[in-house]
Amino acid sequence: MRLARIAAAAGALAASAAHAQTPAAQPAKEIKWILSAGAGGGYSAYAQAFAPYLSAHLPGRPPIVIQNMPGAGGLRAMQYLSGSAPKDGSVIGLVHSSVPFAPLFDMPGASFDPRAFGWIGSMNSANEICAAWHTSGIQTWRDMLEKEFIVGGTGGGSQMETMPDAFNRIFGTKMRIISGYNSGGDVYLAMERGEVMGRCGASFSSLEATRPDWLATGKVSAPVLIGLRRNSAFPGVPAIVEMAGDERTRQTLEVLLAYQDMDRPILAPPGIPAEKLASLRGAFHAAMSDAGFIAEAKRLRIEIEEISGERLEKSLAETFALPRARIEDAKAALSGAR
Repeated sequence: MRLARIAAAAGALAASAAHAQTPAAQPAKEIKWILSAGAGGGYSAYAQAFAPYLSAHLPGRPPIVIQNMPGAGGLRAMQYLSGSAPKDGSVIGLVHSSVPFAPLFDMPGASFDPRAFGWIGSMNSANEICAAWHTSGIQTWRDMLEKEFIVGGTGGGSQMETMPDAFNRIFGTKMRIISGYNSGGDVYLAMERGEVMGRCGASFSSLEATRPDWLATGKVSAPVLIGLRRNSAFPGVPAIVEMAGDERTRQTLEVLLAYQDMDRPILAPPGIPAEKLASLRGAFHAAMSDAGFIAEAKRLRIEIEEISGERLEKSLAETFALPRARIEDAKAALSGAR
């Protein structure tokens, strides 16, 4: 595990006057921020950009310590948050967007109830692509159906593995997953080294944040968007739902892609006191609205869209309440990602 201390120094940010620290104020206890991904990827880029602003809008401006805890596609961090993590507001998490839905599909290691967590908010909604390296020979959806496409992954709980496996089962694509990378950034390095041909489940915002030249210079192509609708950034690229030949397949995809409302979700362990959760939610909203953070996100080329903790709670509740038949169809599509 790699530790990176991020201090929120007074004067470094344009923080709200309501949270201004008086000379007599004592520093607040630090907050440990657990990331389910390794250092150097999109999750770290978001956390490092956001942590000072979140700190500045919390009472006492507590320093935030980022701790990378990769493993099992994000399940390792989620299990820690669910189990042994302190539940007093001193620990929060940022996990892979697909991880909260892992219990729905009976994924090994997913022995937690995501509805019990304190959902603070999400920094973006998912906007994902299958990204193919320029020497891969994969340019279009038809190529994915006709040619082997070797992609990297970080473990069975991440969409880098669940999505390729599901598409193989639903559509007959020919993706082969090379698992065991610590982060999405490591998968990008593997693409450059020729170890893999691409990454299917690549966040567009992550790609823009960590490899901003790849799409612009043609180093990678996007044969398909992983979503329920097209994106204006890729007007000629089809969304995966367009490949559905019937309503049952479309409904299966809707279940599989339910996680897209919570890209970069921030959460607290189950049992956090209500007043602590309310404080974190208020600080999250203020930080997301902070002109300094908005400017920093633009500078770093990371996409941001505020999704409230209340909306995340509602999305989880609705998805877990879906008819079992629909969930079983989606589960069958994921049965090999274990």
